[in-house]
Amino acid sequence: MEIFYFLVFGALSLVVVALELTKTNKDRINTPSAFNAFKNNYLLVYSLMMAGDWLQGPYVYYLYSQYGFGKGEIGQLFIAGFGSSMLFGTIVGSLADKQGRKRACITYCITYILSCVTKHSPEYKVLMLGRVLGGIATSLLFSAFESWLVAEHNKRGFEQQWLSITFSKAIFLGNGLVAIIAGLFGNVLVDSLSLGPVAPFDAAACFLAIGMAIIMSSWTENYGDPSENKDLLTQFRGAAVAIASDEKIALLGAIQSLFEGSMYTFVFLWTPALSPNNEDIPHGFIFATFMLASMLGSSLASRLMARNTPKVESYMQIVFVVSSASLVLPIVTSFLVAPSDVKGGSISFSGCIQLLGFCAFESCVGIFWPSIMKMRSQYIPEEARSTIMNFFRIPLNIFVCVVLYNVDAFPITVMFGMCSIFLFVASILQRRLQAIVEKPKSGDWALSDKNTEADPLNI
Repeated sequence: MEIFYFLVFGALSLVVVALELTKTNKDRINTPSAFNAFKNNYLLVYSLMMAGDWLQGPYVYYLYSQYGFGKGEIGQLFIAGFGSSMLFGTIVGSLADKQGRKRACITYCITYILSCVTKHSPEYKVLMLGRVLGGIATSLLFSAFESWLVAEHNKRGFEQQWLSITFSKAIFLGNGLVAIIAGLFGNVLVDSLSLGPVAPFDAAACFLAIGMAIIMSSWTENYGDPSENKDLLTQFRGAAVAIASDEKIALLGAIQSLFEGSMYTFVFLWTPALSPNNEDIPHGFIFATFMLASMLGSSLASRLMARNTPKVESYMQIVFVVSSASLVLPIVTSFLVAPSDVKGGSISFSGCIQLLGFCAFESCVGIFWPSIMKMRSQYIPEEARSTIMNFFRIPLNIFVCVVLYNVDAFPITVMFGMCSIFLFVASILQRRLQAIVEKPKSGDWALSDKNTEADPLNI
């Protein structure tokens, strides 16, 4: 079965290359050099930030186990990270609107570097502090950088449609190519050079420091609402009112929480799904395959967003339905394919089918990120962008904490079924969002009536 992994990776590679090389003028947007320089600067910084994040991911659990901590203690550390992101991260991330997005991005770098430093200690309390810092950093990573980009893009007078170029390229590079390279680089540090499981965290700190230097030297500051008379509680209240009063924002938050909650749950489930009998599977190579599938999705997204039709609100309905169907496969195979009683060995036939479905899901993830970024840039008000984006992450972090706490309480098929239902609900909410966006305004109806009266025969 080992050849199967190479066939899947090779097929995805060919599709990604073909998509990039066959882009026509309809799939590209001509942009001036000033925008290209701005975009490339952001992509460089974003790639360095994501390199710092991806380098750590595969080795967090492994490092804790090397320090002698059991599954329960490690689970508590992970829950602390998501809990910190929900509580402290929401507060710190929301301060970006008032104190400045550039300052928040620098805070992300410093916080994550300090989190990396704590990994050198085998003390549980120090590691717990590192998880708290990491949770705060995660909230900043997924709010401050995007908020800075959107505000700076608009401040410089660039066309709104050009944002989709930056979004799709950021996901293609930061969540695809950089993730693959980071995984391989981490493997070299730990296995080839035998530098130990802390080495990737030290490398991550270096990349974060380089990115911080670029931010400090080349980025300008921008704000949401810098009013001196607004305290944090007032900001929270304003963000809550914006979400409650605008159905588009509320729907967008629900869609994001449902999809990302399913995505993070999938991260915990794919390994036991592919190796239920402790089959020997190449985790690093499969991870690289997933990232390649994500690159495929982001490449498709760049084509879709470069055209006027279909609208992002329309094609995302299909994406959510496909992602829902892909996570049903573990349930289907459990009924249709007889389970193997053989312990160890290579991946089973059922595992091969599920791997293909998981690649389809990762492709949907690659489409989701730039598309949700584009919708957020359209519907979230600028003065409270970071605050609202961090509000969106509260239900997500609660959901992930609950899943982590009860991960052994339910069969894996039940967990996948739950994720599939959430994704299907996301498609229904996306349909509702499209209906609201396309609903004619009262002024449009009035104008239409006047035109009809003036020309009843529509001549």
